[in-house]
Amino acid sequence: MKFLVINGPNLNMLGKREKGIYGERTIDDLKDYIKKECKIIDENIVVDFFQSNHEGDIIDKIHEANTLYDGIVINPGAFTHYSYAIYDAIMSVQLDVVEVHISNVHKREEFRQKSVTAKACIGQISGFGFDSYILGINALIKNKG
Repeated sequence: MKFLVINGPNLNMLGKREKGIYGERTIDDLKDYIKKECKIIDENIVVDFFQSNHEGDIIDKIHEANTLYDGIVINPGAFTHYSYAIYDAIMSVQLDVVEVHISNVHKREEFRQKSVTAKACIGQISGFGFDSYILGINALIKNKG
């Protein structure tokens, strides 16, 4: 199985921004953690990563993924709350997509509690730190079965 992990705006700043919420680990730590955990799940899992602070780049990547991957795990960052364009991109592909968040968005500011992109996904996972991504990959695997 081959999965794409997409991280949206400001996630390249993990380890530097709002450490009380996101912790000390970096986006490279996140990638290493996901690769390590996926090898434990199944040696044959391939995971590719993409991060962008630009909405159009994320949309293009979702479109490209349609024929290349078995599913997508996406943390849209702030685009979660207002990007109908990313919602439309997810709806336009024939892939299962899981939305994830490192923090529990439902315990944060009111604007963070609304996701316009989750409605296009098979589910949303939040509040489990880096494990949110692993739970998302497991959901994609189980949904394929």
